[in-house]
Amino acid sequence: MDVAARAGVSQATVSLVLNGSPGARLSDATKSRVRAAAEAVGYRLTRRPAARQPVAEKLIGFIADELSTDPWMPLAFDGAREKALEYGVTMTLVSRQGEDDREDSVYEPLTRLPLHGLIFGTTLTRRVDPPKLLFDVPSVLVNCYDTRRRLPSVLPGDLLGGRAATQRLIAAGRRRVGLINGQSGIDASRDRLRGYRQALSSADIAFDPALVWPGNWEPTAGYEGTMAMMALEDPPDGIFCANDVMALGCYDALKELGLRIPQDIAVVGFDDREIAQFMRPPLTTFLLPHYEMGATAVQMLLDRAGGLTDLDQIKIECTLVERESG
Repeated sequence: MDVAARAGVSQATVSLVLNGSPGARLSDATKSRVRAAAEAVGYRLTRRPAARQPVAEKLIGFIADELSTDPWMPLAFDGAREKALEYGVTMTLVSRQGEDDREDSVYEPLTRLPLHGLIFGTTLTRRVDPPKLLFDVPSVLVNCYDTRRRLPSVLPGDLLGGRAATQRLIAAGRRRVGLINGQSGIDASRDRLRGYRQALSSADIAFDPALVWPGNWEPTAGYEGTMAMMALEDPPDGIFCANDVMALGCYDALKELGLRIPQDIAVVGFDDREIAQFMRPPLTTFLLPHYEMGATAVQMLLDRAGGLTDLDQIKIECTLVERESG
């Protein structure tokens, strides 16, 4: 995170550059900036010898539901792989390629491997019905959960993140804070809205439903929601966009209205997408901690191997990435 802040890029970009990922489509200038930032803060990406090897001959399997649309599962895998390497444990990655995949065709190759444990991750934070294989070996869920709590899980702290994002705007002196939320029925949307309302309550600011726009995670929702709220008799002086992609549309609407960011309207996003650093002004946002979630999942598996069984659900903080829009 320190390297990312200094280089003005996302944490995902830092990971891709320092790990030398061959498929990363990054400019030479970006790569040089990341390496220079890492050098400046004294960061070294090292392959430490195994501190302990509970079952050195075994490996950890990572099952993801999606790898191409969003960066979240590749980033979680990257964090898991780095943590596993600290213990001398190898990881393997399998993609489900959709909900309709037959379990035997996707998971059968894993059953032939000497598994230390499994990590099961989803792009959207949601409830899942874990595949049977996950109950046959030690397993941890990442970015998803089993409502019956049969398996431990690692989730982002969306509620606290939504609260912190709203508090960030309130701390900047904004008293009419709008929310452009994500798709209805999604866990992240629900929790970020709850956090938003908690922050208003803590600041003794009345909740106004006219300042909440039901979005869809796309730029169009950011644009339409901003236009609708700015047309109110008492428009907002700050807007929390529940993801950075909707913040793009919010920016477009505010500029079309002739309003300055942040002088007239402060804007805070969420996710820390790659585009956030290139927006004008650069977008203040909150980091989705999928890298840390992957690393935590591996640590939980290793703890289970060491005899710790009292594991349930862990939520990882979504940290502020301070830029210039708020």
